[in-house]
Parts: sequence; C-alpha cells; structure tokens
Amino acid sequence: MTIATVRIASILVGGCIAAFALSTPAFSIGGGSSSGGSSSGSSGSSGSGGRSSESTMPTCKKGQMYDKRTKRCVKQSSANVTEENRTDYAYSLAKAGRYEEALAILDTLKDPNTAEALNYRGYATRKLGRTDEGISYYLKSVELDPKYAQVREYLGEAYVIKGRLDLAKEQLETIKTICGTDCEAYHDLNEAILKP
Repeated sequence: MTIATVRIASILVGGCIAAFALSTPAFSIGGGSSSGGSSSGSSGSSGSGGRSSESTMPTCKKGQMYDKRTKRCVKQSSANVTEENRTDYAYSLAKAGRYEEALAILDTLKDPNTAEALNYRGYATRKLGRTDEGISYYLKSVELDPKYAQVREYLGEAYVIKGRLDLAKEQLETIKTICGTDCEAYHDLNEAILKP
C-alpha cells in the first residue's frame, strides 16, 4: 500500500466513526420491560396484527421523545413529529415501564382513537393496575381493527389477570385465525394462560 492509500483509508474510517457517533441518540437510563407480552405482525394494521412491538424505539429523558425521522431526541412539543411516531414512542415508554409518561404522550395525539393508540393506552393503564380500564381501551381497539393480533393478546392477558381464562382462550383462538400458532402474540398469550 502506498502512503496516500493508507491516509485515505484512515480518513474514511475516521469519518465513519464520527458519523456513527454523531448519529447515535442520547438515551435515558432505564431498561425495557419484557413483561406483558409482545406483538406480532408488521407495520400495517388491518389483517397484519398491527404495528409490531419489535419496533420499539429508544427512550429519551422526560420531556423529550425520539424522532424516527431525525434519529434523535427532541422536545415532546415538537410539531414535526408524526402521529405514528408519537404513538410508537408512547408504546416504547410503556414497554420501558414509564406508563404515566406513555399516557401523557398519547394525550398529545390529534386522533387518540386509533387501534394502536387505544391498545397502547390499554397496555399502560393495565400495567398501572387499572385492569378494567385497560380492558375498555382494548375493546375499543378491537372494534376498530378486529384483526389486530397484539391487542387481542393484551386483552387476553387482562382477562387472565381477572381470572377469566374462558375469555382469554377465546382471544387465543381468534389470534390463531389471524396469524396462526407460530406468531408471537399466540405464544405469549398461550403462556400467560398456562401460567396465570
């Protein structure tokens, strides 16, 4: 190798490292919570199981939210953050155990009555111990998108908490018709039913 080639290579490597360092968002301390199950499906809604919890995003310090477009934390009041981004970020907060903050983000939505927003509101309220309130949100979500597997999983888990295994099993059977027995929603609810 010539000296010029080595210099060019070192400049490129340094540039890549700098670009990576500058593009990495600042995260708050606090781990995610895997309790409560996950979802199945993809980014669509009807027929695909809703947006996936697999796509939870990083969480930021209180008063900020992660902007998927810029890949960094911004003020929650930022007008440039989409409704979908706000909804997904609320779910990320809920999965990290920051339920009150998740509900506060959901309160900023222009349209809080989407299947995903209602599901995530149900999840946060259920995790706060308000199971009946959570069930009411889940049922509204099911009305909007009957083929949303994740909400059916969470509804079934709420029924398990209430001791209504019969209703939980009904949700499990519905999930089976939506995404089969290999999807995560089916596995997670089945496990919750087997180990109440």
